[in-house]
Amino acid sequence: MISSSLSFRYPPARRSNTADDYHGVRVEDPYRWLEDADDPETVAWVEAQNALTRSQLEGALRDALVKRLTTLYNFPRTGVPFRRGRNYFFMHNSGLQDQPILYVQPGRDGERRALIDPNTMSTVALTAIEVNADGTLAAYGLSESGSDRQDIFVREVDTGIDRPDRLQWVKFASIAWVDDGSGFFYTRFPEPGTVAAGDEHYFNKVCYHRLGDSQDADLLVFEKPDERETVFGVEISDDDRWVVITAFQGSSDRSEIYLIDRQKPGFTPIPVFTGFDAAYTFVEAADSRLFFITDFGAPRGRIVWIDPSNLRASPVTVVEESADKLSIAVIASGTLVTSYLHNASGSVRLFDLSGEPAGAVELPSIGSLTGIEGTPSDAEMFLGFTSFVQPSTNYRYDFATNRLDQFGPRALHLDPLEYETTQVWYPSKDGTKVSMFLVYRKGLQRDGNRPVLLTGYGGFNISLTPAFDPANFVLLDAGGIIAVANLRGGGEYGEEWHAAGMFERKQNVFDDFIAAAEWLIANRYSNPERIAIEGGSNGGLLVAAVMLQRPDLLAAVVCRVPVADMLRYHRFTVGRFWMSEYGSADDPLQFRYLHQYSPLHNVRDGASYPPILITTADTDDRVSPGMAKKFAARLQAAGHDAPTLIRVETKAGHGAGKPVSKMIEEDADIFAFLFKHLDLG
Repeated sequence: MISSSLSFRYPPARRSNTADDYHGVRVEDPYRWLEDADDPETVAWVEAQNALTRSQLEGALRDALVKRLTTLYNFPRTGVPFRRGRNYFFMHNSGLQDQPILYVQPGRDGERRALIDPNTMSTVALTAIEVNADGTLAAYGLSESGSDRQDIFVREVDTGIDRPDRLQWVKFASIAWVDDGSGFFYTRFPEPGTVAAGDEHYFNKVCYHRLGDSQDADLLVFEKPDERETVFGVEISDDDRWVVITAFQGSSDRSEIYLIDRQKPGFTPIPVFTGFDAAYTFVEAADSRLFFITDFGAPRGRIVWIDPSNLRASPVTVVEESADKLSIAVIASGTLVTSYLHNASGSVRLFDLSGEPAGAVELPSIGSLTGIEGTPSDAEMFLGFTSFVQPSTNYRYDFATNRLDQFGPRALHLDPLEYETTQVWYPSKDGTKVSMFLVYRKGLQRDGNRPVLLTGYGGFNISLTPAFDPANFVLLDAGGIIAVANLRGGGEYGEEWHAAGMFERKQNVFDDFIAAAEWLIANRYSNPERIAIEGGSNGGLLVAAVMLQRPDLLAAVVCRVPVADMLRYHRFTVGRFWMSEYGSADDPLQFRYLHQYSPLHNVRDGASYPPILITTADTDDRVSPGMAKKFAARLQAAGHDAPTLIRVETKAGHGAGKPVSKMIEEDADIFAFLFKHLDLG
């Protein structure tokens, strides 16, 4: 780790006497006032911190990075197309547009036209889209300034005119049209003021909206008023008969399934799978059966079907669990199309509806699927594919000819043949083998001195698979390595892998990440003066905890929108949803392990920590920005001689829907910081 005496003074942060008693343990919280983003004292502190960060990052290096990043981001990218009626729909960004535009195209060869362009709406992102069966109406969600909150509108596809319908109080939108286009089911949260303060983030419910009605007239379809952290997803089978409601315990994949038979009057949900004992994901209806993915008795996933006319019968296994993680399944052209993760890389396998293998779809290289689109009656499906060195590219699969052909232009503004992706396996502290991707320019010398940006996540059953990030190439082209570790807590290897990084086992995740850095050093890729770590959200928690536990391994840390206060995280925004992953300090046993690794509570005065750049956004309504601010204040007060900088964004939330221009500015700050501390300036 390169140390440097500070040439500046931090803006002062008042230290209060605030403290709490947790089950007989007194825990100080001297910077709690920073949790209030609107308090004038907090506003002044943020302005001073941002000014300090700007003074440390701006200059010729950052200017050059902005120019290079602008070039790297300037390439066309198109979302996976889907067909409704005669129309094809897809998201597209020509390159440097702040937000992608929803286009509609009549037929595969018709002339496309813009249907919804959020770039004309100022600080707005298009965050949800659901088109009705005949492709004539689009329900779409808009969010402002990066908020998770969405308003739902309805646009006529032929005219481009919005109907008067507007639905509010929506987050994490789930929308399902009825076949005749007369209305749709959707999920929403309570209107603020109708529940206790803070509860507007909870008590999710399923409603039905009939076009033309005011939202006040929408029918309540389903809720669980005694379970404030339960959230719902809603879908309708392709034959328009079955409404499938999936209930989740917060952010957990463990779920319950309820059915509504649309051939019967009223909306009466029928329980199918209850008890939150496993994950269930609706696939589709076919041959009078309903197909689901589940990890019940199969931690890597299997496909089952049920007969909705005989719900007392046990589910029938169609596709058995395999050695690989089953992540996606759809029914297209009467075929079960499945996506598996083989060593954290995507593959596509086909089965008939009885579960017999029906071949595979050969993908271009090691990479990831960005989506599969198709319906049971379609003769085609669309796949999106990406890798570390290839932007997402769309392909059309023809079931009649079994051909996979590129659909639309391929955005190649970099030569992927100039780069190499390898996968390695390394032992964690307890001997568990962990996989890691390494990306670098071909011909890289393993001289023990390569600059490395090591990233991870390790939580919520989320899989880190190969994905294209244009910003990475500023480091790759400087002779560096991008390292992506598949830590426990993630979903790459099934539910057992996920469970090994939850609750009291969270230390496994940190140990896995520490072992990745140790392996890079032992195998002469790098050394502690040239390794930086990076992560966001739960990954921000990861890098903060690892920095505090093993600062000797690291030259720099980028800690984005971190969950940094493990004792109070559940008191803000949607934090209670994460108790199914972390636990809660309200429980005396869970308090012990949370307090043991909580970044805010494990900073040691006078310790030698690496330089750290913490990023957050005042409008982040998912991970409270107060946690990042308190963590920065605590580190700055600790008296170590490496800089602690915090960058507080305005009019940008947790990350979803962030404008391209803001991405470029943020990436320029991050890499200016990294280049300085990895000796690349």
